[in-house]
Amino acid sequence: MQKIDMTAIQHIKDLKDVQVPFTLDHAHKELKTCHERELSENKIVPSLEEAIRQAGLQDGMTISFHHHFRNGDYVVNMVMDTIAKMGFKDLVLAPSSLIDIHKPLIEHIRNGVIRRIETSGIRGDLAEAISRGLMDIPVVFRSHGGRAAVIESGQLPIDIAFLGAPSCDPFGNANGYSRDNDKGVICGSMGYAKLDAQYAKKVIILTDNIVPFPNVPFGIPESDVDFVVEVDAIGDPNGIMGGSTRFTTNPKELMIAQKVSEVIEATDFFRNGFSIQMGSGGASLATVRFLKDKMIQHNIKASFALGGITGQIVQLHEEGLIKKILDVQSFDLVAARSLKDNRFHQQISASYYASPHNTGSAVNQLDFVILSALEVDTKFNINVLTGSDGVIRGAIGGHCDTAAGASVSIITCPLTRGRIATIVDKVNTVVTPGKTIDIVVTDQGVAVNPLRNDLITMLTNAGIDLCTIEQLREKAARIVGDSTPITYTDKVVGVVTYRDGSVIDLIYQVKDEEEV
Repeated sequence: MQKIDMTAIQHIKDLKDVQVPFTLDHAHKELKTCHERELSENKIVPSLEEAIRQAGLQDGMTISFHHHFRNGDYVVNMVMDTIAKMGFKDLVLAPSSLIDIHKPLIEHIRNGVIRRIETSGIRGDLAEAISRGLMDIPVVFRSHGGRAAVIESGQLPIDIAFLGAPSCDPFGNANGYSRDNDKGVICGSMGYAKLDAQYAKKVIILTDNIVPFPNVPFGIPESDVDFVVEVDAIGDPNGIMGGSTRFTTNPKELMIAQKVSEVIEATDFFRNGFSIQMGSGGASLATVRFLKDKMIQHNIKASFALGGITGQIVQLHEEGLIKKILDVQSFDLVAARSLKDNRFHQQISASYYASPHNTGSAVNQLDFVILSALEVDTKFNINVLTGSDGVIRGAIGGHCDTAAGASVSIITCPLTRGRIATIVDKVNTVVTPGKTIDIVVTDQGVAVNPLRNDLITMLTNAGIDLCTIEQLREKAARIVGDSTPITYTDKVVGVVTYRDGSVIDLIYQVKDEEEV
């Protein structure tokens, strides 16, 4: 018979007599029954201006946006125009990325509404203006994983997140599609918005599609949302996404894609249950076609596909060749609809995807990642951020995150683009360090990083002809010659950080032609 612990029983009796003082603010809130609550007690506010006032925006605060609407986005310009009219100044803009459509931000920078920008990438006229010295403070560029890490750690505290959502109920459950009402736009996964919603001090959802509660499944839960604003339109469907991303017919891209599939097949990592991430570019999408044949031939199935998801990946999933999909950003309508209808197609946050502070980060589970490049140098460093003229025209995205995490990182690029060499002595801007790049596949040859003797052995044994990166550089130089050096001023316009937060390179202001 078990002995009764009388001391423990007395301790429990003593605890019952203790009066616990509640000092937390929420403990003093008056609780109401469902019968006492008014229907108006939801999170909808009558206007964007009112939401901004209630959220407590002040000069100098940091605000964020997501880029899932891509070049169809209305939210960033709408919010910034409203904030400017309300008279706010010196704001820090921290979006996940900026695109061509965000050209109106130039005037908000000139007028002092925006003082500083931290983002993954900038394109279009805004990028051109910044490259030529528009801002007094350099833009800080971070990868998707790096951005997640600084938000999680508090190094980049977001005061207010303004997040567009294709559907939202009155209490803030939001998603990139709708099951209750198919009106309006669709963007699929809201992976970058999920992170901002979780960590921002205040979260405002903008939507043109209010649906009944509960809007499930949701990408963003109501527990992360403070205000909901209904607007006329959050985006242009034609700019957000069209139909399936088309297959390339470019012979050079097809040649590269076929070679990539052969390289993958030649490695020991191509086995049943392998994992993969591909971009949305022509050569990368074409690789899916060739790799599909290899998978069928060897009776191999992938365990999961990761990252920005296209209809080509969805097709392989529906054919049973890829078991599951982890989607941080849906690139086309096929992917977005699959996310809506398929329980094995899961939307994930930027932190789950690529944060270096997250030990369970999905990029660390990758076997293969196929990436593109604007430039590759003889040390395998990669530039995806600045063009051959030194102007900012791209984004870091998850490039360096996936290259670091994957067992095999493969870069696809032509040897030359027009009269410009892709393989160079030194890239304009280091975005992904060469130590994390394993293989470079061009239309003129395949080079393996000397750090990967295992891959060199595998590919050689499989009969794949290899050359050195220096030999590829020599070929490019023979074809197009040496490019004219870019002339810069001493002003830094961009700070490029690696995923661990360290500064990996600086971008300098490009001199105007009349200054040269």
